[in-house]
Amino acid sequence: MADATSTDASDPSAPATDASDPATPATDASEPATPASPPRRLGLIAVVATVSLLVDQLSKHWAVSSLSDGHVVDVVGSLRFNLAYNTGVAFSMGTGRGLGPWITVLALAVVVGLSLGATSRTTVGAVAAGLIAGGAVGNLLDRAFRGDAGFLHGGVVDFIDLQWWPVFNVADACVVVGAGLLVVASFRAPAT
Repeated sequence: MADATSTDASDPSAPATDASDPATPATDASEPATPASPPRRLGLIAVVATVSLLVDQLSKHWAVSSLSDGHVVDVVGSLRFNLAYNTGVAFSMGTGRGLGPWITVLALAVVVGLSLGATSRTTVGAVAAGLIAGGAVGNLLDRAFRGDAGFLHGGVVDFIDLQWWPVFNVADACVVVGAGLLVVASFRAPAT
């Protein structure tokens, strides 16, 4: 007597298995498994951006409250803190042309692209995107709310003065370091 749970290959009532049937899983051992891409590190981007933004805004608050009377703080060597307002783009370029707000908005668009790109899947790429985002938002807040010429026409607070380079701020430094890290991350980005 045959077991009721077994199926006989010669039994016409047994369900047929068809290799071309899409419901039947393929068992071709010659096809390599596609490795899954690592997830985007959006949380790391957000943390780095938030910390960068806080440090930038706190340092600018200190600069405005401590250096508004015109005095300069000598730190070490040629480094000093000297308050200046920048209505141009980074490092005071393009002053008076109204380019500053547009460059900042462009930087934010680049950050969105970076956050969705392959480099955001690596730690270095996520840190780079976070630094650029924090710096761009920090300077955008200055342009939006510092000044009497209206929304997005304010001056960015700059105070780090090397005396051989244009005066800059923490946000500018974050963007420059982030851009450098982005180059490194582009060589390490996983293939998509």
